[in-house]
Amino acid sequence: MKSDPHPLFFIALLPDAALQAEVTAFKQYCARHFGASHALKSPPHITLVSPFRWPTDRLPALAAALAEFSEKQPAFDIELRDFGCFAPRVLFVDVVKNPNLEALEANLVVTLEQKIDLNRKTGHGFHPHMTIAHRDLQERIFPEAWTHFSALEFRRSFLASGLSLLRHSGGKWVVEMNFSFS
Repeated sequence: MKSDPHPLFFIALLPDAALQAEVTAFKQYCARHFGASHALKSPPHITLVSPFRWPTDRLPALAAALAEFSEKQPAFDIELRDFGCFAPRVLFVDVVKNPNLEALEANLVVTLEQKIDLNRKTGHGFHPHMTIAHRDLQERIFPEAWTHFSALEFRRSFLASGLSLLRHSGGKWVVEMNFSFS
């Protein structure tokens, strides 16, 4: 099977550095205590557009579409509250239902489809969260991990002030570009 030469990207909201450090500490706990370190390969984020392959020579078009979209968006607050899961492998910091966030995601998907023909409709629906363990969290360990995190309280908020385009590079996700809201 021939590999795809186009790099992998995704689009997300990243919290401020202090909150990223707090959420990263949860990821590190999962790695130490439950053997699940895969989530450490990306910064804490809320995914808006799931991973997609994109040709490097079309990166300027993607960047222009994201810049144009972002400059029309107002900043807004996002609340994080406690933890959630998608059994039997995923643990996450939960995001409080937010109409501004839902509208942002829906409008972004439509804009990218119309402007640059990026179709990312998945059928899974949009369930905003910040993953702290996934893929490598073993099913037999999941109940113990969920028992731990479901007993914790975590309440924070951050200002969503821009989008980030992340690229898969060398086994981890790195921020390629940031696009500020108005």
